Amino acid sequence: MAVINPNACGVDVGSKMHYVATGQGSEEVKSFGVYTKDHQEMVVYLKSKGVRTIAMESTGNYWQTLFAALEKAGFEVFLVCGNQTKNVKGRKTDVQDCQWIQWLHSVGMLSNSFIPNEHVSHLRIYSRQRLKYIQVQTRIINQIQRDLRAMNLRLEVALNDITGKSGRAIIEAILSGERNPRSLAGLSDYRVKKSKEEIALSLEGNWHEGYLFVLRQHYDEYVQNLARIQACENEIEKILKNCLACSEIDPKDAPRHKKALKKNKNKPEIDFQAYSFQYFGGVDLFAIEGVNQNTVLSVITEVGTDITKFHSAKAFSNYLHLCPNQKVTGGKVISNHTKRGTNPLSQALKSVANVIGGLKIDTHLTRFFRKVAYKKGRKEAITATAHKLAVIIYNMLTKYEPYKPFVREVNEHAERIKKLKEVERIVKSHNFKIEDINFGY
Repeated sequence: MAVINPNACGVDVGSKMHYVATGQGSEEVKSFGVYTKDHQEMVVYLKSKGVRTIAMESTGNYWQTLFAALEKAGFEVFLVCGNQTKNVKGRKTDVQDCQWIQWLHSVGMLSNSFIPNEHVSHLRIYSRQRLKYIQVQTRIINQIQRDLRAMNLRLEVALNDITGKSGRAIIEAILSGERNPRSLAGLSDYRVKKSKEEIALSLEGNWHEGYLFVLRQHYDEYVQNLARIQACENEIEKILKNCLACSEIDPKDAPRHKKALKKNKNKPEIDFQAYSFQYFGGVDLFAIEGVNQNTVLSVITEVGTDITKFHSAKAFSNYLHLCPNQKVTGGKVISNHTKRGTNPLSQALKSVANVIGGLKIDTHLTRFFRKVAYKKGRKEAITATAHKLAVIIYNMLTKYEPYKPFVREVNEHAERIKKLKEVERIVKSHNFKIEDINFGY
């Protein structure tokens, strides 16, 4: 095969040692450690060999520091998915792996993974950490419910959310020593649908000292976790403010949507309507049905303005694992399931698609969801709608155009013209006459 990258290098990343191949000879393979000093020695060695481009496999998170060091040194670094560097069966060693990667890269058979810029990577760290804390929060709330249930305090029956305003007031009063059910029920907010008497009945328990101790620890953990989530949001807002300090777009010009003002337990306490409008150059993502604060946060922190690195909407959808992974053998399609992945943006878009499926309003996206759900089921409809959302977002951010939902009347008119042309083609191909159509056979 023709060599496309003559000055290519392959790196087999490991937890304790990195193997570097600058050619296919045994003397052209060298190993380096994982410390910062070893990274600097690797940079000097690669420059002495005249290397310009490097390919490495994404192994766990061991590649991150080495990737940053090599990129900072001026090399063109390719981060390659593991399924592209699978070797043939036989003996497998680190030396053979790095040589195999080097050869594949030299003949141009490896494609680079999407790596956001430093600004987006910084935002991504805080966003993903916030998402982890939210997942931990769910586990803590379930533990608090079990602690209350063990004392026969069925607060979750009387209140929809035990960590809401009423629930937290009652739990804090219990931990402060209050045991009177009527006094505890009186702390509930006036908006609670259940009566004070029913709430008081749910708070008649056995007040076990051991479970009270565990309840206090879990509730303190819940409060601390809320503070951690807030700290992550503060850092995200700080970075966005510094980034948009020189923006020429006035945040006051951002359209205001009621859905973005609705209260939600996991909704970030940041005005993303203004920030996203500035960040994306006047594009209003909230105009899309179902898109909320968390969705826009995921778009900003996962791809940001680097979405232009994807050459098409199809490539962007493929990155999010929302495209069918079609496998054909013998002229037959043996599988077309989407790839598995845990991309936060993909999960956010699927969440929006699920919301769209439950909307009562009649829009293009809701009609599309119901059509796919009727044919293939709700699970496939969520994936298909998430794919459509990814295409819409890509076109909006790359072309700087507003959201233009399809109008039903225009769509029906286009469909009618299409069917009429099909009928005309059939009539011409069979040499039918008007009399034949009027009188049948």
